[in-house]
Amino acid sequence: MRVPRRTLIAVAGLLLAAITVGVYSLATGDYVLSIGQVAGALFGHAHGIESTIVLEWRLPRVLTALLFGAALGLAGAIFQSLTRNPLGSPDIIGFDTGAYTGALIVMLVLNLPGGVTTAAGAVIGGLLTAAAVYVLAYRNGMVGFRLIVVGIGVTAMLTSVNTWLILHADTQQAVNAGFWGAGSLDKSGMDQLSIAIIPLLVLFLAAVLITPALGLLELGDDAGAQLGVAVERTRLLAIIIGVGLSALVTSFSGPIAFVALAAPQIARRLAGAAGIAFLPSALTGAVLLLSADAIAQHALPDPVPVGLVTVILGGGYFLWLLVTEGRRR
Repeated sequence: MRVPRRTLIAVAGLLLAAITVGVYSLATGDYVLSIGQVAGALFGHAHGIESTIVLEWRLPRVLTALLFGAALGLAGAIFQSLTRNPLGSPDIIGFDTGAYTGALIVMLVLNLPGGVTTAAGAVIGGLLTAAAVYVLAYRNGMVGFRLIVVGIGVTAMLTSVNTWLILHADTQQAVNAGFWGAGSLDKSGMDQLSIAIIPLLVLFLAAVLITPALGLLELGDDAGAQLGVAVERTRLLAIIIGVGLSALVTSFSGPIAFVALAAPQIARRLAGAAGIAFLPSALTGAVLLLSADAIAQHALPDPVPVGLVTVILGGGYFLWLLVTEGRRR
């Protein structure tokens, strides 16, 4: 398979951007380090406080941001490919909201302690929401626009449910749930990363295997079927993979909005691709989330959850996307 030169350049540029922002995040904080000190800690040439700061305190957060950003970017690429619509992403269709609902039920209704139970509730909530949206949108096949419209409706209903759950919860529980719902990487650590990395890597591999069939489906269901693609089975598998990616991220960090929406479209423009570029989308998501987290930690007077930064940046992008798409129609 030949890869266009522009795509290779885009991938190389995104990797360079990820390394640059990553090194900046490792060096910046209350205890500022030089690039040489960061490199020394990463390659085992530094010891003491510098090694502790880089390897134990900052590196897990950087790796988590890269991994979760890649997962969100890839999830957005899968759904935008399925729906053939730039508005198709887990946060718009409602899967992230459903994952938040599942987590709130575990935290506020069942009162089950522990991050594992909350993560399980978020994953189950996201999958159940995906199943409901799929069933409600299915009419002799799946149409992308119908999936988006139904998903937006389900999002609105689940948002009201989430608000009701928080309003009727104990004050401290409501505060904790609200902070978690803002989307944060503050609890990032090697323990969390070691739990999340295995299922995410499995889903990454599954996405790689299904990517050729998704590319054919972008030509249309009839064309895809003629080229040997099992249309509905491929679509269902893609939905499960995409929901799994976004729900796992939500289960560990809370809902982080707009990364899945923006990353595929930015990547498509960078790579000059006619359709959705899956690898550039994952890399773009990684760079976006890592950059947003750097802004959340260091560019504001006080640190804020990264989800607040992605909402502000993504909101502007969302308005621009609506305007440009409206002009095309």
